[in-house]
Amino acid sequence: MGPPGAGKGTQAKVLAERLNIPAVSTGDIFRQNVKDETELGLEAKRYMDAGNYVPDEVTNAMVRDRLSEADAGAGFLLDGYPRTLPQVGTLDDILAEHGHKLDAVVALTADADVLVDRMLKRAKIDGRSDDSEEVVRHRQDVYTAETKPLLQVYAQRGLLVEVDGVGEIDEVSERVLAALKSIGE
Repeated sequence: MGPPGAGKGTQAKVLAERLNIPAVSTGDIFRQNVKDETELGLEAKRYMDAGNYVPDEVTNAMVRDRLSEADAGAGFLLDGYPRTLPQVGTLDDILAEHGHKLDAVVALTADADVLVDRMLKRAKIDGRSDDSEEVVRHRQDVYTAETKPLLQVYAQRGLLVEVDGVGEIDEVSERVLAALKSIGE
C-alpha cells in the first residue's frame, strides 16, 4: 500500500518474482480492460481519467475473479487493493472463501512532492493520460481521505509495516524484504 507514485507497482513486480507468487494489480486489470475496450474498461476509464477510484463493486468483482485463478492458489501479492474501508471487509471475505489470510501489509512512504515528480516523469515516459499534475495531486488527496485510514486497520491487526519508498529500486526492495522478515519473526 501507499500513495500514488510510492512505487507499489514496481515493488510488487520485484517481490512477486522473488517470492515466486503472482502480483495481482488492480491498476493492471483496469488498464487491460480499458485497452480491450470492455464494458467494464470503458466504465473504469471515466473514473481513472478523473483521478478517482473505480467503484468498489466493479473492483471487488475483478479481484474476486482474479484470486480464483489457479496461479493464486499458493499465494499472491496484492497491489492497489484494498483501497477503501468497505474493500477491507470484502477482501476478508474473499480470503476466507479461498482459505487464505494476509501475512503482512507493506506501506511504502514518501514525501508528496517527491511522488508528484515521480508520477509526472512516468506520465512523460509512458504517455499516460491520467497523470497530469492536477490529476496526480487530486489522487494524492483521494488517497489521504479514502485509503490512508486502512493503514490503521492493518496496524491494529498487527500486519502493518511501513517502509521508506524513496531510493533506488533495489534499495527499497531490500528494505521491504527485511521488513517482511521482521513480521515473520
